[in-house]
Amino acid sequence: MIGGRGSLKLALDSVRSNKARSGLTMFGVIIGVVAVVTVVGLGQGVQRQIEAQTNQYGSNLITVRPGRTTASKGLQGLANTDLLFGLNSLNGLSTQDLHAVQTAPGVSVVAPLGIVSGTAQATSGPTQANLPNALVLATNQDLPAALSHSLASGGFFKSNDNTANVAVLGKKAAEALFEQDAPLGNSFSFRGQTFVVVGVFDDFAATPLAGTADFNNAIFIPLGTAEQLTQNQTLFYSILAKPDKTGVQPAVRAITNNMQAVRAGAQDFSVLDQRQNLAASSHVLTLLGGLVTAVASVALIVGGVGIMNIMLVSVTERMHEIGVRKAIGATNRQILTQFTLEAAVLSGLGGILGVLASLAVAGLLRVYTSYHPVIAWKAMIVATLASFAVGLIFGVAPAMKASREDPVEALRRE
Repeated sequence: MIGGRGSLKLALDSVRSNKARSGLTMFGVIIGVVAVVTVVGLGQGVQRQIEAQTNQYGSNLITVRPGRTTASKGLQGLANTDLLFGLNSLNGLSTQDLHAVQTAPGVSVVAPLGIVSGTAQATSGPTQANLPNALVLATNQDLPAALSHSLASGGFFKSNDNTANVAVLGKKAAEALFEQDAPLGNSFSFRGQTFVVVGVFDDFAATPLAGTADFNNAIFIPLGTAEQLTQNQTLFYSILAKPDKTGVQPAVRAITNNMQAVRAGAQDFSVLDQRQNLAASSHVLTLLGGLVTAVASVALIVGGVGIMNIMLVSVTERMHEIGVRKAIGATNRQILTQFTLEAAVLSGLGGILGVLASLAVAGLLRVYTSYHPVIAWKAMIVATLASFAVGLIFGVAPAMKASREDPVEALRRE
């Protein structure tokens, strides 16, 4: 008679005796576990990075952007890949919208952000580098105050520089154009105009899912200069505001009222505080995580089907062994336990290997990308338990087939 420990030993021996087949059988389970754990870790990591970026700009930052945005439904009617400022909005905000925000009671600082497309080329300094499709942003003198961000060198342009050909660079843009982090006084050409660098921002905490809004790669020019370049066609993808001592919510209400008045009551815009920005970002990440987790679940199920298929083949191949065991007194329950344990061992080992592989993937992402996935221990435990469950569920049918075999008929097969 063989007890549970003996059945487990037989199961492990069977897995070891067919290493190649066992490895291929576990592959689906491994992929499913890696996908689930990696997605959860990435989601938590990106969420932390978004929170860090949001906190960097201050808890009292108000963001005005086109289109309706809600925490429960995310971004409606927008081709929007920027989780914080709505950089790729289909429709922009106008100068009338900017004036509405500036004149709202309770608002002390207002800075627009508009995109001016083109190629920047260094005309002085150690290089003659090109930046095709450079991220050139039109703004005003209040941007550093709105972002609560300082400059590493030089200064930001003033209100009397509104039509001057001056620029402030993000650190990466400075290094790309001039191969130095403080190229003050150097110049570059953009849309046929020459701009002089007057300042360079400190590093911004960029989020991976909002790469186009990485201010480290941006070139900031005065709003009046941008309007001259675009013949007064500049549209803003976002307007940033900071309240005075009256607080965030009164300022949000005042901005909303002014914007509705300008737009004849239309509500095709959003006025978000930082809490709402985080909620909208979380919703987007939850949707993405749910989608990939669903795909990973399918991979786990496919892995379970693979285990069931291999176990059915194993039962057929080992029919004589089953007959011998039954002939010397093994019960149906013992045969059932042995083959169920084999399936559980296959899926369980696949789960453990999947967790180890997910740790390796997380390490590689941290080293070679801007993502910083979190080590999601709960997800690892749940994924491992789920892999065991898959093995037990899909291993029952082959195990029952083995346990019901007639010993005489089984012994006749070789």
